Amino acid sequence: MTTSSRGTRTPAVLVLEDGRAFRGRAYGAVGETFGEAVFSTGMTGYQETLTDPSYHRQVVVMTAPHVGNTGVNDEDPESARIWVSGYVVRDPARTPSNWRATRSLDEELERQGVVGISGVDTRALTRHLRERGAMRVGIFSGDAVLGDDEMLARVQAQPQMKGADLSAEVATPEPYVVPAIGEKKFTVAAIDLGIKGMTPQRMAERGIEVHVLPATATADDVYAVNPDGVFFSNGPGDPATADHPVSVMRAVLERKTPLFGICFGNQILGRALGFGTYKLKYGHRGINQPVQDRTTGKVEVTAHNHGFAVDAPLDAVSDTPYGRAEVSHVCLNDNVVEGLRLLDQPAFSVQYHPEAAAGPHDAAYLFDRFTALMEAERA
Repeated sequence: MTTSSRGTRTPAVLVLEDGRAFRGRAYGAVGETFGEAVFSTGMTGYQETLTDPSYHRQVVVMTAPHVGNTGVNDEDPESARIWVSGYVVRDPARTPSNWRATRSLDEELERQGVVGISGVDTRALTRHLRERGAMRVGIFSGDAVLGDDEMLARVQAQPQMKGADLSAEVATPEPYVVPAIGEKKFTVAAIDLGIKGMTPQRMAERGIEVHVLPATATADDVYAVNPDGVFFSNGPGDPATADHPVSVMRAVLERKTPLFGICFGNQILGRALGFGTYKLKYGHRGINQPVQDRTTGKVEVTAHNHGFAVDAPLDAVSDTPYGRAEVSHVCLNDNVVEGLRLLDQPAFSVQYHPEAAAGPHDAAYLFDRFTALMEAERA
């Protein structure tokens, strides 16, 4: 049960699973919510963050202190709803100030029943998560505020993110088509594991007709659209649980169809090639992460949202059932694997978001690289 926090100073409490608590005021809906506490370093693009299906079952802490100044519009969402479980900000804007805004962020959070908290020292909270790692959390406001021990027990009773199989919960239940813009050049089958709306748009801009398929799609479903290429999207959850997408990707690799994966799709490719995956201490989330493309030496600023990574050797070519593979991209902050590519067939992936919504456009070339693979295969 949630109610409005607007126009009130309803008290709220954020409780972490290790017992640390932060007190503030309700923001958005009033009630209670649970999830994994993570932080995002983006200073803009909060609408795209909120509506990214990869944030399913996560409570997002914004490190930027002032949030909500540009309000909310109906053009920028990346999906049909807000997916974050909860939202934590330090200093929410009193009034939106942007010509495109149709309502405030507070109003939108309330409208969609998203429980948040404001007035929190997000610097201290972020530092705590960096030192202790991402962990379960609860936000309680209004009548949901209970005794400290009782709130902590409710948080500790929640499921962990490790071992969570979530992609089917956020994916489309039915296939749909995003038509090519202008002349149609290629057909791509895109497996929706939590796809953002801008991703098929970026492919459509390059003359690609995109058939978006549910996470439960089989290899037969993929090839029923006669694709020139296959795409595996971003998405939430633990890649160790994604046995079905891995089996579909292996079927694609066996047929040597041009293949491109991003984020969760990168982890799926890692597993398909025989590499392991692991949970990062606090993950990468934001639109300012430096990554080096090892194939060109170029450094790009990129948009990230991942709490898991591929465990592959950084400085060696690996033999896999589908030929030689190497790490193509690496994060310059911590040397986490940020991309993979096969050397003997047309398949590659990156761990970040090249669709740039919201975020820098440094990685847009990856869609051109995918197009080039399909052109070469056709030739």
